[in-house]
Amino acid sequence: QVQLVESGGGLVQPGGSLRLACAGTGFAFDNYGMRWYRQAPRKAREFLAAIGSAGGSTSYADSAKGRFTISRDNAKNTVYLQMNSLKPEDTAVYYCNAGTQRSGYVYWGQGTQVTVSS
Repeated sequence: QVQLVESGGGLVQPGGSLRLACAGTGFAFDNYGMRWYRQAPRKAREFLAAIGSAGGSTSYADSAKGRFTISRDNAKNTVYLQMNSLKPEDTAVYYCNAGTQRSGYVYWGQGTQVTVSS
């Protein structure tokens, strides 16, 4: 039974930082690529960042470059998203996503709310 659980969201002021975490169980975590997405109300789900199974390759959306950093600790079956210089437009539910090239990225967490407001 695959399960992904996000944590670390909350309310922060503009310019602040948060570190999100996503813990995976029920699958071979170190064989799976991981991604972070977000979805704001009335908007489509937006890709943010991806990391390879061993953590050796990363990619970022333009909206995340320079401010967000994806990383993983396979010993803890956890992927992270460090978010700095947060802006009100970063307000959204943040989701992690797992998969392989063969299966597709079909596993999703329930999300964690990030609210950036003064």
